[in-house]
Amino acid sequence: MLGIGALARKVFGTPNDRKVKSVQPLVAKINALEPEFAALSDEGIIAKTRAFQKRVQEQGEDLDDLLPEAFANCREAARRALGLRAFDVQLMGGIFLHQGNIAEMRTGEGKTLMATLPAYLNALAGKGVHVVTVNDYLAKRDAEWMGKVYGHLGLTTGVVYPYQEEQEKRGAYRADITYATNNELGFDYLRDNMKGSIEEMAQRGHFFAIVDEVDSILIDEARTPLIISGPSQDRSELYQKVDVLIPHLTEAHYKLDEKARNVTLTEEGNEAIETLLSQAGLLPEGQSLYDPESSTLVHHATQALKAHKLFTKDQQYIVRDGEVMLIDEFTGRMMRGRRLSDGLHQAIEAKEHVAIQPENVTLASVTFQNYFRLYAKLSGMTGTALTEADEFMEIYKLGVVEVPTNRPVQRKDEHDAVYRTAREKNEGIVKMIQEAHAKGQPILVGTTSIDKSESLSALLTAAGIPHNVLNARQHEQEAKIVADAGRLGAVTIATNMAGRGTDIQLGGNVEMKVLEEIAANPEAHPDEVRTRIEAEHADEKAKVIAAGGLFVLATERHESRRIDNQLRGRSGRQGDPGRSSFFLSLEDDLMRIFGSERLDKVLSSLGMKEGEAIVHPWVNKSLERAQAKVEGRNFDIRKQLLKFDDVMNDQRKAIFGQRMEIMEAEDLDEIARDMRHSVIDDLVDAYLPPKSYADHWNAQGLRLGIAEKLNLDLPVVDWAAEEGVDQDVMRKRITEASDAQMAQKEDAFGPETMRNIEKQLLLQTIDGKWRDHLLRLEHLRSVVGFRGYAQRDPLNEYKTEAFQLFEHMLDGLRQDVTQRLSMIRPITREEQAAMMAQIEAQQAAAQQQPEEESPPVIVSAPDAPVSAPQAERLAGFDESDLTTWGNPSRNDLCPCGSGEKFKHCHGRLA
Repeated sequence: MLGIGALARKVFGTPNDRKVKSVQPLVAKINALEPEFAALSDEGIIAKTRAFQKRVQEQGEDLDDLLPEAFANCREAARRALGLRAFDVQLMGGIFLHQGNIAEMRTGEGKTLMATLPAYLNALAGKGVHVVTVNDYLAKRDAEWMGKVYGHLGLTTGVVYPYQEEQEKRGAYRADITYATNNELGFDYLRDNMKGSIEEMAQRGHFFAIVDEVDSILIDEARTPLIISGPSQDRSELYQKVDVLIPHLTEAHYKLDEKARNVTLTEEGNEAIETLLSQAGLLPEGQSLYDPESSTLVHHATQALKAHKLFTKDQQYIVRDGEVMLIDEFTGRMMRGRRLSDGLHQAIEAKEHVAIQPENVTLASVTFQNYFRLYAKLSGMTGTALTEADEFMEIYKLGVVEVPTNRPVQRKDEHDAVYRTAREKNEGIVKMIQEAHAKGQPILVGTTSIDKSESLSALLTAAGIPHNVLNARQHEQEAKIVADAGRLGAVTIATNMAGRGTDIQLGGNVEMKVLEEIAANPEAHPDEVRTRIEAEHADEKAKVIAAGGLFVLATERHESRRIDNQLRGRSGRQGDPGRSSFFLSLEDDLMRIFGSERLDKVLSSLGMKEGEAIVHPWVNKSLERAQAKVEGRNFDIRKQLLKFDDVMNDQRKAIFGQRMEIMEAEDLDEIARDMRHSVIDDLVDAYLPPKSYADHWNAQGLRLGIAEKLNLDLPVVDWAAEEGVDQDVMRKRITEASDAQMAQKEDAFGPETMRNIEKQLLLQTIDGKWRDHLLRLEHLRSVVGFRGYAQRDPLNEYKTEAFQLFEHMLDGLRQDVTQRLSMIRPITREEQAAMMAQIEAQQAAAQQQPEEESPPVIVSAPDAPVSAPQAERLAGFDESDLTTWGNPSRNDLCPCGSGEKFKHCHGRLA
């Protein structure tokens, strides 16, 4: 008998069914237009694009009204460029993306081609479309592959990748459709807001983004923010000395919480580490770990403990070429250039005895949540999103729509098999692989870490089963290994299959085989090679289908159901037959951490024999509940991160917006004048309190304050002694004197130079103050949690104090800009001639010195001018004091003695 909910769904359909049904009329319209667009010439397709652009950009036509024609034009262009005609389900998915939803489509249903439809439609607005991928390989591949479609439509395609030339990067962002990874987009946004002029900025706004593998990018990677940092003080020796002490600690000295991935010292552990630090000479005699002076040592000891107890080589990281490289737990790939913050990466480097890189200070940061919420419209596509639908809606206001498959799914999903021990499980896995391999069935074996994939590889080698291993060590051969995974009798072990980008096709990947054959034999005719390989492939595919299609065998459940579903979804693409099975043991991390005791009792009561497994739907249900708990906990972590980052995000927007206004402004005189007048108001209010009598004034203090902040020596004490003088009169006199001083400077420098100086000073001061503010917020964030012990809400405390710190930063900004502008002066021709002569003499002397005697060049931060050796600097030159710079023109040599032109060195607008 059907329940009420099931009965209602049968009568009214599910919400998803209604969404799919609602776009059927649009799909019918697109199909009705197909003959008209098929009759167009190649030039006619481009002419249609130009007509669409005119209708949107000049006539203001809505993109929704243009959708059927634009989709029909794009489908025809793809058919001609790639020989691929979009199915109706791909048209549906494209419509959902255009509407700002997440389209959930099974693996192999053609998401890459589907994305061209909404990308083309939205690119007609001329504001740029970003297609976001999970790695650089996919960004380049998809840009090249789908670029052929956009080329047929008369649009331009760009791709953004790490270490790209600035000019090329700006060109990529100015293309109609730009492919890039989420990391590069986020970092470019931060880098743009550290630039000194609009011309140097790469991105041109955030209009529309399509995020591929949206669950991986917006959920999995959203736990940690993107940070641009610069090196700070080197403490390598301290990390090494503390690292030596950790192996002396026993299990009684620390408490390990695997669920929360945290480790803390117990009371006994605190005493032990204090003794060890004292014996090592790191903790001064008479000083306790609880003293404020010991905070740095406590921090280092805690990070070293985490490095030893929470991070395992070949699981969370690998060591390659003397460098600790993190591994993405969701894709199994190395994350080149990514480092753990707060000294944890340095602690791991000390543990592995490799070169320790200096700690960094934050220059700019943003979370993925707040970056992607910048877009006017956001959409995404993946094979697995429904399990996180609530989070997508709550954080990003994105709905999830399940798009039907083009053909019915024929894959058989078996219940999980649970063994007592990992040894029994591995024996069962090898036996199952032997059985499937014997009949020629291709097998994809999923593991959760590098060491587990290599352990299983050793077992298969011992059993005489040929196989391939795909993990972070073999990432260069990724595409080939995945392309061959569907061949007859192939056995492939993979650490993870999220976002691999290459379909596993039964019988192997024809395109890959053709490319390999032509590369090996360049003399061969491509058409003949393709014809022969296609015939061979058809024969092999028939044998693979007879053997049961691709068998996905997972060796462990992941924390997230989505990762399991992604692995499972590799089998049964486009209506192919397939099979999936999960082999588990009570010693697996998920089972061990999240309550395997009850299950162990059940297995004991059943009297299971050695090597037997329990297979039952109840086991699947209990595992899904455990995974749902972990997913919920991770969601809470991300929500908490976002709540705190939202506080900073409002401030970030204000600062970045202010920088943009400054860069766009031609004349900053009014901003500088308002800042100066505010500083004068603050000085007068501080030393001449409102509604107070003259004999309560601190006129001498005001005189000294004016000298310091405004570089003016005014007879303030005499003015204060005059009859009838009040605060407003004093304020007016000081303001007039200050305005007159700045007018004289403008006459001396010239209006254009003065405006340039104001712009440089404002941007440099904002950037410096923002960096310091980020550091203060980091410190506040690390301690505010303790307020909970005093029954106060840490988040509210953070909001209040962060706002106070922001106000303090703005006050400091006004004072610094005013003070630095008041100090500058033009140098005379005689001073400039003497300076140039001194620079030339120093350069000549430097050239005569042996090369090895030259002091090292130190780079203090990304994109910052390189500091010159101190010996070559002009005497008295102070990088932080503009009054010592003189007044070089843009093409003069920089007074710092670097030998660079001023405009390329300290005169850069940065």
